[in-house]
Amino acid sequence: MSLKEKLVSSFMAFEDHVDIDAKVHDIRTEAIKLFEDKGFPSKKDEAWKYTSLNSILKHDYSVFPKQENALEYSDVKQYFIHDIDTYKIVFIDGKYSSHLSQTTHEGMDVCLMSAALTKPKYQLVIENYFNKVAEKDGLSSLNTAFSQEGAFIHIPKNKVVNKPIQIVHFSTGNESALMLQPRNLIVVDENSHVQIIERHQSLTDNPVLTNSVTEIFANKRAIVDYYKIQNDNLNASLIDNTFVEQKQESHASVHTFSFGGKLTRNNLNYYQNGERIDSTLKGVTIIGEKQHVDHNTLVHHIEPNCESHQDYKGIFDDNATGVFNGKVIVEKEAQKTNAFQSNNNILISDKATINTKPQLEIFADDVKCSHGCTIGQLDESALFYLKSRGIPEKEAKGLLMFAFSNNVLSSVKIPELKQRITKLIALKLGVNIGFDL
Repeated sequence: MSLKEKLVSSFMAFEDHVDIDAKVHDIRTEAIKLFEDKGFPSKKDEAWKYTSLNSILKHDYSVFPKQENALEYSDVKQYFIHDIDTYKIVFIDGKYSSHLSQTTHEGMDVCLMSAALTKPKYQLVIENYFNKVAEKDGLSSLNTAFSQEGAFIHIPKNKVVNKPIQIVHFSTGNESALMLQPRNLIVVDENSHVQIIERHQSLTDNPVLTNSVTEIFANKRAIVDYYKIQNDNLNASLIDNTFVEQKQESHASVHTFSFGGKLTRNNLNYYQNGERIDSTLKGVTIIGEKQHVDHNTLVHHIEPNCESHQDYKGIFDDNATGVFNGKVIVEKEAQKTNAFQSNNNILISDKATINTKPQLEIFADDVKCSHGCTIGQLDESALFYLKSRGIPEKEAKGLLMFAFSNNVLSSVKIPELKQRITKLIALKLGVNIGFDL
């Protein structure tokens, strides 16, 4: 039985444990039909031309973990940004861990998606936001069909959340192979501000496939800073689908740091529905061995006087493969748009590969739009200069590569997170940077 067949047949068993009278039931039923029709993407699909899922779909994944597993904080402390006080929403093998979570939320709604999808008090929010901006493709529809656990965060009007929120998903490896499908819904109301850090982490070498969907709604003058740390084990694969809808004068940024995992696919879509909107998409990828990271982005400029900024840096060693497919669409009505897109890559090994495709589709005539990509190696003259000043070659290369990615780091607004990312980059590059940011 293929994984697709197993998932379709498992849907009936899933429905036995959820409230089929809830309004979300019809959404789930439609979604499983869409998945059954479309299935998993293949390299025949243009958007997946350079990324094959065949190697990760061959495992016999457990769809429903058989038992709940407790972890102690000391076992997983290293994976949290513990230098600062944060709210924590923690899941173990797809199940919420009240023991590791800290969600005293001071005027904001933070609960599980399973509760938000069924409790009457949340029905208006669910009707207005759930599955409203997520694409109706095979993978997102599969997640919608099995949507149950994940984080629901609602920040009411005029609320500045006083500390970041960490969403962390752990897989224990108690299953020989496990598939997880977390679903997050973040709604930030008018004039509010929130910072969120997200991480998926395997604790063993057993295969894990995570198909995640996050919907983010930034309402009028809202500010959302979202950070993704992807540094998982080499038998873990992640398909991350994030959809952002913005209203007038809102600011939304997503920073993605991809260092670990076997195969990582980041689908990041922005939809601007209002004027004077600012959208930021930035990422740093540093991978080696046979790792594969694919960034697929879309910014849809629908109304005038808006901006978007995309900046992705990639460093690829050994037999690693990188993919960047970035699209910017500027509608006819979206005059005075300022859209910037850049993808720069360094190939350390002759066997490393990068496939990059920046795209602009512009239907307005009064805009400032630019896009570009570079693929190359380290600057030999700069390397020679550092070595001539007594810096060993390994450290010199590390400093150049760190400088290459630093303009992405400079826009991280949480100092403690910036320090953590700096250390991760130094570890990936195998050097001692010798200073903190």
